[in-house]
Amino acid sequence: MIRDATETDLSAIVSIYNAAIPGRQATADTHPISVESRWDWFRDHTPNRHPLWVNEKEGEIIGWLSLQAFYGRPAYAATAEVSLYIHPKHQGKGIGKTLLRHALQQSPSLGLNTLLAFIFAHNQPSLQLFNRFDFTEWGYLPRIAELDKIERDLMILGKRLRF
Repeated sequence: MIRDATETDLSAIVSIYNAAIPGRQATADTHPISVESRWDWFRDHTPNRHPLWVNEKEGEIIGWLSLQAFYGRPAYAATAEVSLYIHPKHQGKGIGKTLLRHALQQSPSLGLNTLLAFIFAHNQPSLQLFNRFDFTEWGYLPRIAELDKIERDLMILGKRLRF
């Protein structure tokens, strides 16, 4: 079941995010974050504009997807950045596909024309997922991040929802 996140979900959302940090593929954070540090981020997500959705199975949050404002300037109001994280024990089971499909279906009703994803070039599972939904490469930033003394490239993928 996909639904809007509530405040009581924030701990599970942060836990799933933190589980991605050691893999050095899905986030540029290098140390776990706290629930307290994410309250402003959580409040920036509103169901009618920049939602934060959770996928819940048998009372457990198994993944989440957020749409957030891109660059924070009015001219970009119809563009959102997608963030997607799946609990490690549920990866590879289609949860990401379900959440991304939901986001694509709901985005036009949110006034969004364009979705962007910022993905490390070595994160093949995420690149494959977004490519499956016809996101294409819109930008490539070589060696922009350093994770464990290894320079990493960042890809910007984009998809127009309205032409």
